[in-house]
Amino acid sequence: MTMNLSLTDIQQTFRDCGLKSTPQRTAIYQALVHSTAHPTAENLFTQVSPAYPMLSLNTVYYTLGVLRKAGLVQEVNVGHDRARFDANLSPHHHVICLGCHAILDVMDPRLNRLSSPLGIPKDFEITSHQVAFRGYCGTCRRSRSSMTTSPSGKRPAIQ
Repeated sequence: MTMNLSLTDIQQTFRDCGLKSTPQRTAIYQALVHSTAHPTAENLFTQVSPAYPMLSLNTVYYTLGVLRKAGLVQEVNVGHDRARFDANLSPHHHVICLGCHAILDVMDPRLNRLSSPLGIPKDFEITSHQVAFRGYCGTCRRSRSSMTTSPSGKRPAIQ
């Protein structure tokens, strides 16, 4: 689910959070707000840099840190080699493809009502939780399936 924030909305959001509204910061946040792909810093740099040729990857990383600290984005840590970012702060969970590393939002309110699991110390305060479903998307499943079958359509024998 993408958010529909205008440039004016973004600038007001920055003011509300006490952040300076630079053109680069606004462009990075706007790209993130309008994405459901949970992009990496590198993805955002590739998307935004054509309009801002003086933008550096370091600036994107710094901006994401500022936005995360201000509570405007969250880092989605899914065990891949690069951090992914999400501007959707509403309670939601994720489906993660182990093949292509796509991350999709799961908006199922039943997952938000999970009770504390057994074994957590009684004095531990849970402030949030996130459910991540891992597996293979249809494209990756088909690709894996075609790689494990021989040209005759039979799976090769294990030696």
